[in-house]
Amino acid sequence: MVLGHRKNSLGSARSSTDQVSETDEDETVVSSEQGNVISHIIAQLRPGADLSRITLPTFILEPRSMLERITNFMAHPDQLLHLPTIDDPLQRFVAVTKFYLSGWHIKPPGVKKPLNPILGEVFTGWWDYPDGTRGYYISEQTCHHPPKSSYFFMAPEHHIRIDGTLKPRSKFLGNSAGSFMEGIAVMRFTDRNERYFITQPNMYARGILFGKMKYELGDHAVVRCPETGLEADVEFKVKGWVGGTYNAIGGNIKDSRTGKALFELSGFWHGEMFIKDLSTGKKQLLFDASSAKPSFPKSRPPEEQDPRESQRLWDATNKAIKKSDHRGATDTKTAIEEQQRAEATERGETEWKPKLFTAAPAGDEEKLDWVIDAKVDPSLPAEQQVQQILAIAPILPLQLTQKLQQGSRSEKAPTNNTTSQHTRPQTDGANDLIDFGQNEAAASHAGAQQTAKSQPQQLQQPMIPTQHSASQQAPTKQLADMSLGDAKSSSSSTQNQAGSMDRAGQIVRQDSLGNEEAFVDAES
Repeated sequence: MVLGHRKNSLGSARSSTDQVSETDEDETVVSSEQGNVISHIIAQLRPGADLSRITLPTFILEPRSMLERITNFMAHPDQLLHLPTIDDPLQRFVAVTKFYLSGWHIKPPGVKKPLNPILGEVFTGWWDYPDGTRGYYISEQTCHHPPKSSYFFMAPEHHIRIDGTLKPRSKFLGNSAGSFMEGIAVMRFTDRNERYFITQPNMYARGILFGKMKYELGDHAVVRCPETGLEADVEFKVKGWVGGTYNAIGGNIKDSRTGKALFELSGFWHGEMFIKDLSTGKKQLLFDASSAKPSFPKSRPPEEQDPRESQRLWDATNKAIKKSDHRGATDTKTAIEEQQRAEATERGETEWKPKLFTAAPAGDEEKLDWVIDAKVDPSLPAEQQVQQILAIAPILPLQLTQKLQQGSRSEKAPTNNTTSQHTRPQTDGANDLIDFGQNEAAASHAGAQQTAKSQPQQLQQPMIPTQHSASQQAPTKQLADMSLGDAKSSSSSTQNQAGSMDRAGQIVRQDSLGNEEAFVDAES
C-alpha cells in the first residue's frame, strides 16, 4: 500500500530495491556501533519532537525515495483493474476495500524508512498489464517543511484515476518513533462518476532505545464513497503491553446513511484477512497477503532521467546503502541535502511553486492540497487520454518517442551497432507489440550517454515548459501509437485524431540532455 515497505521487484525494468530479499521479518537487530549512533541522536530529542528535521543514520534507510514507495498503493493490479466492472455497488465497495488492504504486506526486512524527497523531486513510472494496457504514475515533492508528496495515477482503458497527497509527520515518542500519515487519496471510477476517499494508518518503529526494533501499523484508516454512502473503518491493531498480537486488523463496513453495519473485517494485514457478512453470519477469506505477488512500476533508466528525478538523484546513495557503505551513503546524501539548503537560501522569500502540480480546488477534496496541473479528459478515447498524460512529464523510455523526436529535428542521430542494456524495457516478451528499432535507438542512446557525461552533475529545475506556436509544432500522431505500444491501431483512427491534434497547442520540454521533446498540451 502507500506506506508499506516492499519486497523485491518482480518483473520490473528498473527498481531501487530489486536486491532486497523476500522475507516477512520485520525486526531490526542493531549492532553496538549502530546503537551508539542512534543514542547520540535520541539524546538531542525530547518526546514529541519533530523528526523530519533530524538526519537519521543511513543503516535504517530504505534505498528509495518516498515518491517511489507510494507506488505500493498500485502494486496489485489484479485487485485494481476490474473494480469499475463490478455492477453491484455494495460488492464493488467490498472489492475496493480488498484492494486497499492488499498492499500493506509489501516491505523489506527490518525497520526501514524511505529517503525524504527534496523539494521539486519527481518520480514517474508505468505498469505493463497482461491485457496490453498500461497504468501511468507521476509524483512530485510539492512541499518540504512540512513534507508533502503529491501523486497521480491513471489507467485510461480501465477508467481508473487516483490523486493523492501524503503528509507524514514524524514524532519521537520515547522508545518509539511514530509517522502520522495525514492527507488522503481519491480514487475515481471515471465511467461511473464515483469516488473513494482513502486515508492511511500510522506507522511505528518500536524499540529504538532498547530491545529489538519492530515495525508496526497502528490506528484507524477509512475508505469512504460519498456517492453510495458506504464506508469502511479499518483498525490496524498494535500489540499491547499485556496480551495481543502483532499485525492484526479489525473493523467493519457500514452504510453511513442508515448507520447499519454490513460486514465485519478481521485477520492480519501480512497474512490472511477475512470478511463476515453480518446479515447471514457467513465468514470467508477476503485476501491472503502471504501468497500475493506484487507488481511494481517500470521506470526510465537513470541516464534518461532529469537530475532531479528520484532514481537518478539518489542513485549513488542507494548503491551505497545496498552495499552497507554507510559512510558513502552519508556523504552522498549530505551533498544532496546541502544543495537543497543552498537553493532555499537563494530563493529567499520567493514562494516555491511545484512544476507538475497545482493547488487543489476548494471542496470536499481539499485535503489533497495538490492535484496534477493538467486536464485528462475521461470522455475522450483512451488513446487521447494517454497523449494528455504523456504531455505532463516524461514517463516512457526515449526509445518509445524517438520517431517523434527525429521528426522534429533537422539533424539525424548517427547510427552504429552499439547495443545498450536499456534498449528496451524488460518485459516477458508476450506483450512486445512494437518494433523499437534497436540499432537506431542504441546509437541515439549512446550519444545521449556521452552528452550526459560532459554535463556537470548538479540539481536543476525539471521539465520547464515552453509554449510554441502552431508553425513550430512537430508531428503528434505518432505519439499515441508509440506510447501505447499498439502495432494494431488502425490508420484511420490515428488519422482522425491527427486532424484535431494539428490544431492544438503543443509544449516543448527540454530534458536533462538538452534535447527538446514535443508533446500535446494537455489543456488544449
